[in-house]
Amino acid sequence: MLRWRGLEDLPGNWGRCVVTIGVFDGVHRGHQELIRRTVEVARERGLPSVVLTFDPHPSEVLRPGSHPAQLTTLRRKAELIEELGVDVFAVLPFTLELSKVTAHEFVHEILVDKLHAAVVLVGENFTFGAKAAGDVALLRELGTRFGYVVHGAELQGASVKGGHAAGQTVEGEITYSSTYVRSCIDAGDVEAAAAALGRPHRLEGIIVRGDGRGQDLGFPTANLSIPRYAAVPADGVYSCWFSSSGRPGERLKAAVSVGSNPTFSGRERSVEAFVLDVDEDFYGQHASLDFVARLRDMVRYSSIEELVDQIGDDVQQTRVILGSA
Repeated sequence: MLRWRGLEDLPGNWGRCVVTIGVFDGVHRGHQELIRRTVEVARERGLPSVVLTFDPHPSEVLRPGSHPAQLTTLRRKAELIEELGVDVFAVLPFTLELSKVTAHEFVHEILVDKLHAAVVLVGENFTFGAKAAGDVALLRELGTRFGYVVHGAELQGASVKGGHAAGQTVEGEITYSSTYVRSCIDAGDVEAAAAALGRPHRLEGIIVRGDGRGQDLGFPTANLSIPRYAAVPADGVYSCWFSSSGRPGERLKAAVSVGSNPTFSGRERSVEAFVLDVDEDFYGQHASLDFVARLRDMVRYSSIEELVDQIGDDVQQTRVILGSA
């Protein structure tokens, strides 16, 4: 898969293509269906498939400080999209100047003049251009003028029982969206998030030095730095798969604590992984945690012995949940 930053240096022989457009944070099941359809249409027409996305998130540029919790880093997003068979991953730097481009200008300058789009696939709620003035109807109208076809895809969803939306328990039909996934993660419902994503939610960063308290308790932890904007699950203890740059291709079982260590009157949130069955210092390595299940809330214990017993139970539960895979 080709990866472009901006559209200034397209190949001189660039012909027509099939394009889908969006932020695609999380690359959830709805995104996946739209991208798969883009790849299918491109192959049917013998054209390259292009995913056009934006970085940073438009919200942060338009309303500084309002950046939503990030479900996937740009690198992770590219990896997930590449797995779907896309030919080109194109990132448009989102700037104030780009935010002022009208819907008509966006179509003419980017989709037509730059990308030479033959087909454009978007979700039925897609908006674009300055002040989000453009919609699917306008995109189709302009397509008749500029010679491209528009496919508006229905939003994907599913029936849920006991899921979360905006912190509330919900049952019935939900629509897959990045907002819904964020609400699940914020509530600690990593199972519901995984159902919408089609895989466990991943948190990644660099392993940094902690206070060494886990070592003293007999459960040394790898402390994950929390990237800015990252979607961190609610405080609690989780069963996760742990991967690191020092062990490429491996995934290890881990019992992970998210929170401020109330037993020790902690103040700062941290993400600490006790990696099972290894005796290794992961300091300085890039690592990722795939959140599989929530074990319990973060609790303040009356004694160190009580805490150690509970951590032992957390480890045993993690072994059962993650099995021998």
